[in-house]
Amino acid sequence: MRWFGYMIHRFDKLATELPEPAAPNANAAAAVQELMGGKFGEMSTIMNYTFQSFNFRARTKFRPFYDLVTNIAAEEYSHIELVAAAINLLLTGTTTRADRNAASPIKTKASKTNRIRGSGATKNGADPAPLVDAMDMRNTYHFIASGQQCLPIDSMGNFWTGQNVFCSGNLKLDLLHNFFLECGARGNKMRVYEMTDDPTARALCGFLLVRGGVHIVAYAKALEKLTGADVGRILPIPDVNNKKFPEAAKHEEKGLHTIMFRWSPEDYRELDKIWNGPHPEDGQELVVEDDIPEGAPWPEFTEEPQLVSPGSIDPEMIHWYSEALAK
Repeated sequence: MRWFGYMIHRFDKLATELPEPAAPNANAAAAVQELMGGKFGEMSTIMNYTFQSFNFRARTKFRPFYDLVTNIAAEEYSHIELVAAAINLLLTGTTTRADRNAASPIKTKASKTNRIRGSGATKNGADPAPLVDAMDMRNTYHFIASGQQCLPIDSMGNFWTGQNVFCSGNLKLDLLHNFFLECGARGNKMRVYEMTDDPTARALCGFLLVRGGVHIVAYAKALEKLTGADVGRILPIPDVNNKKFPEAAKHEEKGLHTIMFRWSPEDYRELDKIWNGPHPEDGQELVVEDDIPEGAPWPEFTEEPQLVSPGSIDPEMIHWYSEALAK
């Protein structure tokens, strides 16, 4: 069946299941932000491959390479979703929940700038500050510019920029760039993994190491097909195999590192002209699968009333508008 009219057919699932965090962890969330909006983050991979696919010249002549870049761009959308979900899980509950609209007074920690030394009381009966803990967290943007949520920023709070997109128009150069981009991304995932022992962050990194590893091998294979250079001989980059990370090893045991999913019901039929042969690290046969992964449910992110997120519904306002619209 042809899906007419769809550029993106989105499913309300995550690429893989994420465990609940051991505890709220805003600083781990800040580190994971590098995997979203950093120079080698998922925002960069999806936008690089998307623009390269938009601008690809001589698609018929170089169809397998076009199919590869475009297909990987589609998968990157699911990686953005997954990183966002992990960050939101880590940020949930990091500050005291308090509703200023509630009938009872706010009971929370005293402001650190207005505490009486040696007690939890505040000077002159000052109003408490439910977001006071955010003062000690690395990325205050999570609490000022969002409702304790993911943003398109790196680990230091710098917003992602389109200057990270490389699209030269030369196929060899673009493939070489993409290979480098994926290797750089792998290095960052490994380092974020080593920065935190939180199960959510490590599950994310483990999955992305495997699927990003597929993209590394894919671009290595593409360069080999285009130039004859044996790029696979220099893998892995950096020099640690995915199987050394338990959260990645469990996916590789299922062969996830050997599969290129076709992210379209009918298109990108020439992927197997590049994605074939043995995996350069463990020798397993590479395969293309038409069925995309089933996925996992999105976690439910708890309300954070101290940030008015998502905010309450005012019945009187709804009633007023319903009457006004009925007139």
